[in-house]
Amino acid sequence: QEHLVESGGGSVQPGGSLRLSCAASGYDIEHILKAWFRQAPGKEREGVAARYGLGSPYYVDSVKGRFTISQDAAKNTMYLQMNGLKPEDTAVYYCATGSGASWQNADMYNNWGPGTQVTVSS
Repeated sequence: QEHLVESGGGSVQPGGSLRLSCAASGYDIEHILKAWFRQAPGKEREGVAARYGLGSPYYVDSVKGRFTISQDAAKNTMYLQMNGLKPEDTAVYYCATGSGASWQNADMYNNWGPGTQVTVSS
């Protein structure tokens, strides 16, 4: 079975950093579309960052210059390095894999992790 599991969430003060990990099992995620989404209370799930295989990354405007998506093929794991965190980054963060041209469209993804909470507050 194909599974994704996130880790690394937590509580930080504004300006702090966190690194989220997403470990995949049951399939190889290196060459497929992979992404990080987030969902804040009362808001729709939002695409944060994505990468098609080993191609260039994509980011939502609000995180450009602060977040970095990466992967480790040997560990079959993807990461989201988050720096300069702001209160508005508070959300449950999900990793996902799928296919399609519109990386920010959640319907393009057929495999999701259970999510990890990120809270940014002073």
